[in-house]
Formats: sequence, structure tokens, C-alpha cells
Amino acid sequence: MKIISVVGARPQFIKAAPVSRAIRRHHQEILVHTGQHYDYEMSQVFFEGLNLPAPDYDLGVGSDSHAEQTAKMLTRLEPVILDEKPEMVLVYGDTNSTLAAAVAAAKLCLPLAHVEAGLRSFNRSMPEEINRILTDRVSQLLFCPTQTSVNNLKRENVEEGVHLVGDVMFDVALEAVDRAEKNSTILGRLGVGKKEYLLATVHRAGNTDDLASLNGIVEAFLELGEPLVLPLHPRTKKLLENTGLYEKLADAKHITLTEPLGYLDFIMLQKNAVKILTDSGGVQKEACFHKVPCITLREDTEWVETVTSGWNVLVGADKTRILQAAANSFDGAKDCQGIELWDGRAAERISSIINASAY
Repeated sequence: MKIISVVGARPQFIKAAPVSRAIRRHHQEILVHTGQHYDYEMSQVFFEGLNLPAPDYDLGVGSDSHAEQTAKMLTRLEPVILDEKPEMVLVYGDTNSTLAAAVAAAKLCLPLAHVEAGLRSFNRSMPEEINRILTDRVSQLLFCPTQTSVNNLKRENVEEGVHLVGDVMFDVALEAVDRAEKNSTILGRLGVGKKEYLLATVHRAGNTDDLASLNGIVEAFLELGEPLVLPLHPRTKKLLENTGLYEKLADAKHITLTEPLGYLDFIMLQKNAVKILTDSGGVQKEACFHKVPCITLREDTEWVETVTSGWNVLVGADKTRILQAAANSFDGAKDCQGIELWDGRAAERISSIINASAY
């Protein structure tokens, strides 16, 4: 079977790495990179660090408004699909790349497989939520990472083609920890010791595009009593500079600002942090994988298991709540590895189901 896999953003490169390896043992895979994330630090470094095959096509879409970006992806994906004539299209997660590939496949009457189907934050102001819902609606194979995501689809009357497979990001984390320990020098480069710092990431539009939210997060970071490592997404850095907040962070002696980091370096920082502060869905999970307390700078999450396990707390962008969570203990948190099918074999299950499919 010929399968076109579409990726475009950092989290998708991570998810695609184990799935691509599993698929290529049985099928021909054509890997298409939309170019949604295009800087070396946001793209190429992940292909290199995760041994992900170089894309067969790079559509070079780049940054733009949601409408312009998605439209460019659609118009550039369609001729690739028509030329390659795949029997299936495979997509990951919830980005504009995911939605564009889903629509392109649906319009061309091709079977669509969605890795990370069924996730819901129930916050439709998030572009990612709209992308998830629409992609699930046109998918024939829906690969769910948790029982909660299966239940979400059932409530929406989507049951055919739904498979609980586990989380492919857990597959990657298990594979990468030893390599990170052996090869990453990030702690020495940044001058931080194990369990002597906090780690933070901020990139969601709901936080970066709202000055009150961005200011609340920055003020909390400035008042934290421990060293803080803050890798900056290019868009976040630009918005901080435009609002005058970047200089405040750069001048704070306890804050270390960095460019975006490769996967192995970031795993080392996660694994050895005291706590993680983030608005990223993937980082919430990775914190749980590594048994590091997570403070989520959102009011909702699609990964409810990280909250019910005790490893994650939702605080939004409120300075007082952020600081209180940073000071609190997370004693009594359960093992996230006890979540059903989070065992490092999700990619194998996905490949087996595709092998057995009648498409």
C-alpha cells in the first residue's frame, strides 16, 4: 500500500518518527512536510534527532493567517496527492497541516487515518479544537491515545473505525531517554544542575496574543524563586519583543532564555526539571512520562489523564495561581505509565491496524 503521511509542525515530527518506521516495514510511505514550522530549530533538528526520513515533498507554506496558511496547504497538497495516487492519507494531531490534509483527502475520496483522534478540550476558541473535530469527522481510521478520547468520539456518535492504540509520543520518549542521557550536553551548556531549575514553554495564541494573559505569565516568571529555563518559540519571542516584555525576561538573573531546542536536549531539560510550566499539550504528557510535576498555563486540557493522575494542574494565565502552584507539592501523584496502553507499542498497533484494513 502507498501511504502519504503529512506533517508540518514540531509535535507531528515527534509523533511521526515511530509510526513512519513501523509503516515502512510493510508499506511505501511518501512523507510530505507542509512547511508550517520551517526554522532549523523548529523543523530540521527534529528530523535529525529522531532519525525521521527526509520529506519527499516540502511544500514551503510557512507562517500566515489560519485561512491563508490552510488554503496554501490545500492547493499545494492536492497535486501531490493526485500525482502520487496513494491508497491512504495519514495525519497527526491538530494543526492546520492536519486539517488541510484531511480536507484534501476527503475531497479526493481517499481513506484518511488520524493519529491522536478523539482528543477534546471542549474549548472551541482554540484553533486546534476545530481542527481535531473536523479531521475526526472525515477519518476512516481513528487512532485514539486514551480511553477518554474513545469515549469522546462515542458521545459524538463516531464509533466505526475507532481504535484505542496508546500514545505514540510515549513510544518516542521511551526510545529517546537513554540516547538523551548519553548524547545531550544541554545541562552543561546552560549551566544548570539536575533538579535545580524550572522549565517553561509558552506558545498558544490564547496566551501570546492576549496582552493581559502574556503579562500575567511573564510577571509570574519574574517572581518565581527558582532558576527558570525558557526556550522561546519564534512567534512568542517576536510578541514579547513587540510588547516590551522580552527585555524584562532577559534582564532577570534567574531566567535563562534559549532558542527552540532539539528533542533530545528538551527531553533532558524536562526529565531533570523540578517542575514544568507550559501551555503545550505534548509537554503536559511528556512531563507525566518523566514524573515531573506540570503547571499548565491554560484553563482546560485535552489530556485529562495527566490531571487525574495528579501530575498536572490547570492554572490559566493568572499570576497568583501560577505562583501558588509553583510553590505547592505534588506528592501522591500516580504513575502515568499506568494509563491503558501507554506502553511504548502504539506505533506497532497503528501499523498492524493499517495492515489489516480493507482500504
